[in-house]
Parts: sequence; structure tokens; C-alpha cells
Amino acid sequence: MAHASLLEQPLVVHTRPVLEMDDEQFFQFCQLNRDLQIERTADGDITIMAPEAGSSGRGSSKLNALFNQWAERDGTGQVFGSSTGFNLPNGATRSPDVAWVRNERLEKLTDEQWQKFLPLCPDFVLELRSPSDAMRPLREKMEEYRENGAQLGWLLDPLNKQVHVYRLGAAVDILENPATVSGEPLLRGFVLDVPQTCAVMERK
Repeated sequence: MAHASLLEQPLVVHTRPVLEMDDEQFFQFCQLNRDLQIERTADGDITIMAPEAGSSGRGSSKLNALFNQWAERDGTGQVFGSSTGFNLPNGATRSPDVAWVRNERLEKLTDEQWQKFLPLCPDFVLELRSPSDAMRPLREKMEEYRENGAQLGWLLDPLNKQVHVYRLGAAVDILENPATVSGEPLLRGFVLDVPQTCAVMERK
């Protein structure tokens, strides 16, 4: 049972004040442990997560494909998957399941910055709840994205058939079993078919 618990819940490693890693050192640490999914909190704690389950892995893959297709048509930004790290202004390093960044912001990055974790908070972020995820850490992560400048965030909870919508300067909007959710005005013309997305996570 203990082994199963470790696989389901992230492992948190406290480093401060014994060890202090800057962005470059943390990047190199992640490169040395490329098989692990690693994030860092604003307090410097390192979070190591288990690989995705089959259901959430398939769901993430489908979502990235949908957003990439839309982004190709829209042409105003780029989509990034869950393997991309973002160094947020508060010092945290996060890897949302789906992220989108406007081209005008990406064009300001140097070649060196482009080869490391991107030093910005995405304009749009999406987190997909897996069956083993607790909601509280996911909600806290979504608030962190918003506090660091994300204009729009979606927390998809297939378990409860909900979509939590986060916008700058607005209360969280919890949609109950919605048929669709629109990305307007930020994601122009993007509409997500929620039941179809949730169905991808079910075993067929």
C-alpha cells in the first residue's frame, strides 16, 4: 500500500536553507533526471511526480493535438505540452499539461533562454485532473498561474464533470457538466468539446 501511495502522490523534497538552486542549477538538475517529472515551488521545494496513468496520458495527448490544430490556424501563439518547464515570476517552475504563449512574447526571448525553461508565465494554461489527483493542489497551482500573469486557465475535472475557469480579475467560474467551454476572447475561435474530451480518458 505504501508503494502505491508513493506512485499516486507527488514526492516533495525540501531543500532550503541547506540547498539553494538558482534557475540554471535547477535546469541542470532536471537534465540529470530526465526520466522524472519535476517541478519546483516558489519556496524552493522540489516536487517529483509519477508518470501519468493511461487515462490521463491519453487525455493530455488529445488535448495537445486539439490545441496545436487550433494554434496552426490562429497563428498568434505557440502551444507547449507537459514536458515544457516555465520559470514563473514568483520563482516557481511549473509544467502545465497544456500551455499557450503569444508569439510577441516568445520573440523577445534570446536563443539561450529558448534552450532552457522559458522565463515567463504562459498566457493560457490547462491542467487535467487525473483519477489520483487531489483537487486542492491543482486549485492552488491554478491560482499561482493567475497570480503570475496567466490571462486564462482551465482546470478540467473529468471525475466530477466540471471545468474550473480562471480569468484575471474575476472570480473562479465552475462549470457543471458543460457541453463546451470557449477560450474567447484570448483563444479566438477555440471551443473545447468537454464530454468528448472526458470520453477519451475512459477505457474503450
